[in-house]
Amino acid sequence: MDTPHAGDAALGAAPPVPDEPLTARLHERLARAAYAAGLLDVAYRTLDTPVGTLLLAATEQGVVRVAFESQDHDGALQQLADKVSPRVLKAPERLDDVSRQLDEYFAGARHHFDVPLDWQLSSGFRRSALTRLPDIGYGRTASYAEVATAVGSPRAVRAVGTACATNPLPLVVPCHRVVRSDGSIGQYAGGADAKRYLLDMESAA
Repeated sequence: MDTPHAGDAALGAAPPVPDEPLTARLHERLARAAYAAGLLDVAYRTLDTPVGTLLLAATEQGVVRVAFESQDHDGALQQLADKVSPRVLKAPERLDDVSRQLDEYFAGARHHFDVPLDWQLSSGFRRSALTRLPDIGYGRTASYAEVATAVGSPRAVRAVGTACATNPLPLVVPCHRVVRSDGSIGQYAGGADAKRYLLDMESAA
């Protein structure tokens, strides 16, 4: 009878479980090395919030993307790789400031955001409309028609709706404060429940 080798027993054994803290440290070292070498064009992280997990991404110029789970985080990362740079890496430190400000916002301690923005995912009329949205104060709303008028194109109501629907920086650029003329909340990239939550949270402050 053949005598089994000691190593044979290991053939059916489960693979070793990675040391998660070690993996995280190695990833952090990689991110820092990539940044130091100028190889990190887009950093990203996720943030848990009352309206779900957000994907946050930034270039050296500023925050470039905020995406809800319903917008498909993998798809958002692919968009960044296609339109900004393929050098995309999870590097939370670059997003520390906006993450802190979002936490403060959801805690009711912040009414506007003060972070640099990178607008390269928006252009033309859409960008012009979106840059007007921070003028809508915390706890207030404006209609799509009012925003169109503010941009100087009062008949471009649908175009304002499209700008809001494709806003690459929701929350930080508050498209949730834009509603229909009849007072109904309208559409929202994060979903109607998220939009209602944000409006109710702000109006209660």
